[in-house]
Amino acid sequence: FAGTVLIGVTYGFARNNLLEERSSSARLTAIEHANEVATFLDDDDIEGLDTYFERQLRTEPGGFALASGEALGGGFATSLASQGDFPMGIVREVEAGNSGEQFAEIDDDPFVVVGIHIDRHDVAYLEAFPASNADTTLRALITALGLGGFGTLVLATLFGFSTSRRLLRPISRVADAAEDIASGGLDTRLDGESDPDLDRLASSFNDMADAVQTRIEREARFASDISHELRSPITALTAAVEVLDGRRDELPERTQQALAVVVDQVRRF
Repeated sequence: FAGTVLIGVTYGFARNNLLEERSSSARLTAIEHANEVATFLDDDDIEGLDTYFERQLRTEPGGFALASGEALGGGFATSLASQGDFPMGIVREVEAGNSGEQFAEIDDDPFVVVGIHIDRHDVAYLEAFPASNADTTLRALITALGLGGFGTLVLATLFGFSTSRRLLRPISRVADAAEDIASGGLDTRLDGESDPDLDRLASSFNDMADAVQTRIEREARFASDISHELRSPITALTAAVEVLDGRRDELPERTQQALAVVVDQVRRF
């Protein structure tokens, strides 16, 4: 998400700067040409103005210009253009006595259209400047940003995966050691880690394993001791009971019943 925002901001900033630079250059050129048109009108040299448009006006390759107004006898002085070639919005604005500029699509090609109103002669001057170079540059820029963003995403993903594996590897070792202890490997221990926090985890795990091993071994010794202590008296009781059981018929009935209970319990022990 942050990468997408960064690409959008970078593209927007570059686009605004590029278009502003193109617009500023077109505006300065149009003002210069409008002043030259005004000079012909000051001299009332309409024929010279026509010649200027036909031969001397140096529009950019692919560009065109037009002047219209009552000072031209209601007609046009043009450079490979007609009034219909220009966006009607800016045509009306300039004819109303204002000046302005806009980006427009003319015959599917991008242009910067500059309109200047020559006040002292009430003449509208319009000039279209090709903006295809800026458009091509912007497409190349967004392509480069897109590829760069994709490459950055891939690298960030690989770096994140590698880092997570490196960070989780000690946790995996802890899990493996716990499984070994659960399987009976009570002497399993973890090696120390270079990272202080992970080393603390390993040390705590080893202390826990030591405590578990000590307790299990203590309980095993206790069970062994109890078994040893009980084995001798139970063996003696068993022998005595077997002797009594062998002479059961000589005993009273109630004593036989009691003896049967004792025999069963001693054998159970």
